Amino acid sequence: MAIIVQKFGGTSVADAEKIQRAARRAKKRADQGYQVVMVTSARGKMTDHLIADALELNPDPCRREMDQLLSTGEQQTVALMAMALHSMGQPAISMTGFQAGIRTDAVPAKARITNIEREKIQAQLDDGKIVVVAGFQGIDEYENITTLGRGGSDTSAVALAAALEAEQCEIYTDVDGVYTTDPRKFKRALKIDQISYDEMLEMASLGAGVMHGRAIEFGKKYGVTIHVRSSSKEIEGTLITHEVPKMEGILVSGATIQKDLAKITIIEIENHPGIAARIFANLAKARVSVNDIIQTEISEDIANLSFTVGKSDLADAMKCIKKIKSDVNYKDMFVREDIAEVSIVGIGMRTHYGVADKMFNALAQKQVNIDSITTSEIRISCIIDKDQGDMALETLCTVFELDKEPEDREM
Repeated sequence: MAIIVQKFGGTSVADAEKIQRAARRAKKRADQGYQVVMVTSARGKMTDHLIADALELNPDPCRREMDQLLSTGEQQTVALMAMALHSMGQPAISMTGFQAGIRTDAVPAKARITNIEREKIQAQLDDGKIVVVAGFQGIDEYENITTLGRGGSDTSAVALAAALEAEQCEIYTDVDGVYTTDPRKFKRALKIDQISYDEMLEMASLGAGVMHGRAIEFGKKYGVTIHVRSSSKEIEGTLITHEVPKMEGILVSGATIQKDLAKITIIEIENHPGIAARIFANLAKARVSVNDIIQTEISEDIANLSFTVGKSDLADAMKCIKKIKSDVNYKDMFVREDIAEVSIVGIGMRTHYGVADKMFNALAQKQVNIDSITTSEIRISCIIDKDQGDMALETLCTVFELDKEPEDREM
């Protein structure tokens, strides 16, 4: 019997009515003959409330204890969801990450899934139950509860879909699917029917809030088809899947803006082999995600090294760099927080020329000053002043016609 995994985010299970609506969706799939696994987040702002409670008692709480605390939000939701299913006559069982066999490494607050013991869930599915699993959490080799960090419930869902060889992983959110850009910032944005893993991974890493990048990585690695759908409307959403030939004809699939960023510049480091490796090895050890790395040579032996991090990682990043100052022998460290990053993403960039020229000309006409530029095969990103961010995004959406269907855009 085919398995389907359904993930419901915090806003989709925020109250009793929404929990019942999610339960009805799961039961509908069960009635269609699927074995169903639900993955839920904590309800509404529950995680924020738990964090506030902790900080009221201790401004620098132990990360192990924070994992213990924050994992309770999802545990409440899965129990309530199972109760809702029972009220509909649907057999169901709730499971914590530990009970579901989700094993992780031993890094509190930023754990990575290392293994899933699928037999624990499969046994309950074979018994005719919908299995409701607490997202965002697992257990390490020392039997400590761990949490997976930002976007952890997405990661839980796609990882479970991979482990269970599910037909599809449905991600239910408060939006209709993936849009060409954030419709709150560009009202004419269009919903994308299908997007490749690579494009979605770039957009997720650049601030598109629909899904987290680690979940997309799991999907790509294990070939999990991901369907982003509205939790409140019965409409088709966006399929995230392998690249198909027609995608190459779309020059730019989407545009993003990221404001929750900081740029760190390490001033006058020794320009010798191994120095940068030592810096980024320490950042990786602390699970600090780094983007937009630029090294500027000042002289043959001296360089400046710049990179961006999310503001949530800024304190950890600065701590890491200060810790190794004597090892890498840099002069100073400068942090800039008044920045935004605007980006365009599209597989069509691989085979079409003139995209960068069009982007930079459009920004120049609006007097947008570019601090730095980074690229990949399917992405161009610019660091700019934060107060110009929204205007720059709208400019790019307009010039690349992201309010039109791909076949109606000018190349």
